Amino acid sequence: MKLKSQTKNDTATPAAALALALALATTSAHAQNGPSPSGLALAQQQNCMSCHSVTRTFMGPALHAVAAKYADKPDAQNYLAHKILEGSNGVWGSVPMPANTQLTSAQATSLANWILTLK
Repeated sequence: MKLKSQTKNDTATPAAALALALALATTSAHAQNGPSPSGLALAQQQNCMSCHSVTRTFMGPALHAVAAKYADKPDAQNYLAHKILEGSNGVWGSVPMPANTQLTSAQATSLANWILTLK
């Protein structure tokens, strides 16, 4: 004989497994069909999207344009990661990009990699 709590666990486990499978399938499909959600989430979390948009020029250049400009250049990932960390001035116009000292080197590299996928 099963207790009520055991019955709930029997139905919760398949439901949780189904929810996890659907989440993984959605994440996998999104990764194949579009930009990495973790890159976008990091960009939003670190306020990159306050000045940048993926597709439109805003205060800073569209990230799609950045990817198009640098994707075929050797060492683009390191160049962009450095610009993200140290900032820059005059590359895309008169508005300077401030240094992002709150980011780690690994986060800057992750953002650079994600941006380069937007080409």
